[in-house]
Amino acid sequence: MSSLHRELDGDVLVHHLTQDERLLDPDLLARHGRTARTIVKEGPLRLTIMGIAPGGALPTHHTEAHVTIHLLEGEVTFVARGREYPLHTGDVLVFAPGVEHEARSAVGGVFLLTVVYTASDLPLTPTD
Repeated sequence: MSSLHRELDGDVLVHHLTQDERLLDPDLLARHGRTARTIVKEGPLRLTIMGIAPGGALPTHHTEAHVTIHLLEGEVTFVARGREYPLHTGDVLVFAPGVEHEARSAVGGVFLLTVVYTASDLPLTPTD
């Protein structure tokens, strides 16, 4: 589904996460072991639904922003600073800016990723 058919910003947005999970492309999930779909992109705020397939992983990465991960279904283990954080449905994990982390899942999982940038850390976007 193209971003052109979804509202990513606005004064008031309502998202029903169980419906938003259906935005995840099952073919991409099967092929790459992970997939994601941005559901809000407003100023410093990014909300993204992410899926990890059974046996899938996210490689080590970081961002210079605050990050929260709210597990919606399944089980996903995050690793940061040499420690494992196994998450189960309903758990929330928070990373400070700059913390490198990775994730893996034996059974698969879906989570809501929230990233909040400061003005100086906003990613560059192309201008018209």
